[in-house]
Amino acid sequence: MSNLKLGINGFGRIGRIVFRATIKRPDVDVVAINDLLDVEHLAYLLEYDSVHGRFDGTIEVKDGNLVVDGKTVRITAERDPKSLKWDEAGVDIVAECTGIFTTLETANYHIEAGAKKVVISAPSKDAPMFVMGVNDNELTADHKIVSNASCTTNCLAPLAKVLDDNFGIEEALMTTVHATTATQLTVDGPSRKDYRGGRSALLNIIPASTGAAKAVGKVIPKLNGKLTGMAFRVPTADVSVVDLTVRTQKETSLEEIKAVFKKASEGDMKGVLGYTDELVVSQDFVSDARTSIFDADAAIELNSKFFKVVSWYDNEFGYSNKLVDLAQKVHSL
Repeated sequence: MSNLKLGINGFGRIGRIVFRATIKRPDVDVVAINDLLDVEHLAYLLEYDSVHGRFDGTIEVKDGNLVVDGKTVRITAERDPKSLKWDEAGVDIVAECTGIFTTLETANYHIEAGAKKVVISAPSKDAPMFVMGVNDNELTADHKIVSNASCTTNCLAPLAKVLDDNFGIEEALMTTVHATTATQLTVDGPSRKDYRGGRSALLNIIPASTGAAKAVGKVIPKLNGKLTGMAFRVPTADVSVVDLTVRTQKETSLEEIKAVFKKASEGDMKGVLGYTDELVVSQDFVSDARTSIFDADAAIELNSKFFKVVSWYDNEFGYSNKLVDLAQKVHSL
């Protein structure tokens, strides 16, 4: 099969990390980027990253385009995705990374502009959501527009799947301790979403809502209504952690739970689900391409049906790598 030719709409945090995720993959080429910034600014932001380090390769600006490791990437600055002419750049799939065009109707603008398919880098209210290692086996050639769900759903869904497949989930509550994101403010100000969300990201632990747990019910339908949760936004730059408190249907033990997670991390979920029994902290997972790393030492048991499990995720790098994996799978069908 020919290389996947990827277009990226929106070159923010996720758009740039998606680009980085493709560099070590010989079967994926980013051929076009659309963003409203000028090309020199895009080149700068791609080369220098405060979290993931300097870009490992060469970046030049030539004739209004980017040249990365000798390959030309077309740069445009169109507000209207219908004007992007993706087909002229040979784009197979668009990674929709603006956070704006997240519905079937709006994501379809990219197909109207010549792309064959679209992967949305956010949850969608009506596009089917897929999490690698969980329900990507349900993808078909008829799926033209899909959502990669959220970074937190990509961490939580593998946890929920392993627990439910082995012990059954009666009910569960999730808390994600989540790193700062670009929508937050450095100093107090107004927030359209909620008052607390406008407080300084540098100084506060901020309670926030999240649809990540409920979204698991869309990815694993039999868990619909059994999961909900919330977030705490904390003053770290990257890497988050899911804390899942779960009541199982079957009696089990903490050691048995650890064993099934270790087995899953070495089997079908390898590369998605990780397992660690080392005494790790968040910074140890920066630039980890996996989306859910089970922390065996942090798991606890109250009784034979009530447990807490903890899993780490690089909410930028892990998620972006799985978006590329999803795009590759969509392309292969």
